[in-house]
Amino acid sequence: MEFEANHYMAMGLFASFIVFIFMGYPVAWLMGGLAILFTLLSILLDTYFDTFFGLDWGYTSIVVTRIYAVMSNWVLVALPMFIFMGIMLDRSGIAEDLMTDLAKLFGRMRGGIAISVVFIGVLLAASTGIIGASVVLLAILGIPLMLKNRYSPELACGVVCATGTLGILIPPSIMLVMMGDQIGISVGDLFMGAVFPGLLLGLLYTTYIVSYAWFVPKAAPAPENAEPVTAKILINVLRSTIPPALLIFAVLGSIFFGIATPTEASGVGALGATLLALMRGRLSWAGLNKVVQATSKTTAYIFALFVGATAFSLVLRGLGGDEVIEGVLTSLSFGPQGVVLVVLLSAFILGFFLDWIEITLIILPLLAPVMSSLGVDIIWFTVMFAVCLQTSFITPPVGFALFYMKGVAPKGIAITQVYKGVIPFVVLQMIAVWVVFQWPKIVTWLPEVAYG
Repeated sequence: MEFEANHYMAMGLFASFIVFIFMGYPVAWLMGGLAILFTLLSILLDTYFDTFFGLDWGYTSIVVTRIYAVMSNWVLVALPMFIFMGIMLDRSGIAEDLMTDLAKLFGRMRGGIAISVVFIGVLLAASTGIIGASVVLLAILGIPLMLKNRYSPELACGVVCATGTLGILIPPSIMLVMMGDQIGISVGDLFMGAVFPGLLLGLLYTTYIVSYAWFVPKAAPAPENAEPVTAKILINVLRSTIPPALLIFAVLGSIFFGIATPTEASGVGALGATLLALMRGRLSWAGLNKVVQATSKTTAYIFALFVGATAFSLVLRGLGGDEVIEGVLTSLSFGPQGVVLVVLLSAFILGFFLDWIEITLIILPLLAPVMSSLGVDIIWFTVMFAVCLQTSFITPPVGFALFYMKGVAPKGIAITQVYKGVIPFVVLQMIAVWVVFQWPKIVTWLPEVAYG
């Protein structure tokens, strides 16, 4: 592809974004500010150097119409509802009871407590997409218990960080809601497509824990004097598991069976989580006020990013950024599947430096049309892209799950131990991407069955 002046300007816009991110500027304001700055720069260069970048204030003002279209999209109503559902469930105390009962159930196994953390993490992931809350909760419940039973600190940290990020992939996922909105595809299809890849990750984590505990017994020993499994323990596990399982079934089942849209199902989930907290005696006016405030803050942060990203992507497209990406990808001689692998590798590398929200709002809308033009199944591609972005939570230097966990970890846990602990799980996530790449039916089968 032959680059023109505006293409270099587009690359300069994206490079400036990465540089200023590392300087610590707030992301939402940075994206909006760069959009204004590069529009002004384009106008000045056109005026004084007789260039033509095609940007002026009339073009950039289209962002107002774009933002209105974003804010009036009913799909995005699901975001605050799912956020509320997750925060309310965290306050209900369900995870604490599950941790206690599952630790007794798997207590006689090597790595049994770590397996309990994975089980709880998968259950939390299917009921909340709030990564920070999940990682912190699992760290508070699981890390002290694993260290008390002489687990390797690296294994304990890795299990908590990796499992806590499953909520961003396993539906109902706020990331999939945003992806569906940005590229104009069914959120229900994405939810169904992500079910098996999410469960595959949980299975890979469990297999790794069992294997590692078998070959390195000192890293995950069986607890001493563990009580035998009794009918009472099994009943307690069922009693702790059934309420959240019913809530998950109500939310996802209503979507999968065509009873409700994801937006309507999010309301069901918010109400169900509130009723669970009420039945467990964990709901009060003060507690409800805290949940509403936390939901409002998280939602406001996400929608501020929507505003900034809308302005940024508009200017990036105006400078020909989409043409650059399309030209580079279509000029590759690897074929459609080779191009998909290049894109996934790029997403993985970008995840080391950028948050999933920026990549979703800026990069994904530019890539999706290229994938469609190459004949790539867009649901399959988007779910694989989502798995790659999930990895961004556990890859330094900006892996948020690492810092969430370090912030609540017991004294004596070094950040280097956290980094070492997540390396095997990063490898497992890449294995999951490769499996889904080789067998697309893992993603496409459930949506095809549901919608024919």
